[in-house]
Amino acid sequence: MGGDEQTLVEILEEHIPIDFSKYINYVSAPQAGAIATFSGTTRDTFDGKDVVELRYEAYVPMALKCVKTICSSARSSWNLHSMAVAHRLGPVPVGETSVFIAVSSVHRADALDACKYVIDEVKASVPIWKKEVYSNGEVWKENSEFLERRLFGNNDDDDGSCSVKEVEVHRHERKKGCCGAKVKVIDESGNDDEKRCFVKDVEVNRI
Repeated sequence: MGGDEQTLVEILEEHIPIDFSKYINYVSAPQAGAIATFSGTTRDTFDGKDVVELRYEAYVPMALKCVKTICSSARSSWNLHSMAVAHRLGPVPVGETSVFIAVSSVHRADALDACKYVIDEVKASVPIWKKEVYSNGEVWKENSEFLERRLFGNNDDDDGSCSVKEVEVHRHERKKGCCGAKVKVIDESGNDDEKRCFVKDVEVNRI
């Protein structure tokens, strides 16, 4: 679409809700006959447990870079007009949206396929982490897409790791995609069941 291409990517600070109309209006255009959206919302149960909220943390500079690369990859596969991706950080209570994607195109097939691709890639590769908070406890969770990439991905291209402020950073290679795998900082204190993934106030050097 040449100069008409537009992409908006935002990682929102804590307690800032996602404004659906903002992103839908951003991708709207007279030449776009279709707008596909995805809204990821906190549900109230998981495996029989009552969910109170989800909490998200991110390595924001890399997250923004990865999402933009995912959007560029989508444009190379589908004929798209505009794209918008927003992800919240901090607590997201039941019924509220943590991630929202809007994609516009001339025809619906391009927008629908690209929207699915973007959310799958965000879940599989972008350094954003989720804690599920239950009525009787909490646990950090990895997305199934990320676990699948780690299990079946190949490490032939790059299996590097780096040390940052005495914590170990692991890169898990992806089976496919465009911007590498999530970077996980492992807190080695405590037993295996207590290890947590996070990135806070550290500079991560990818090699």
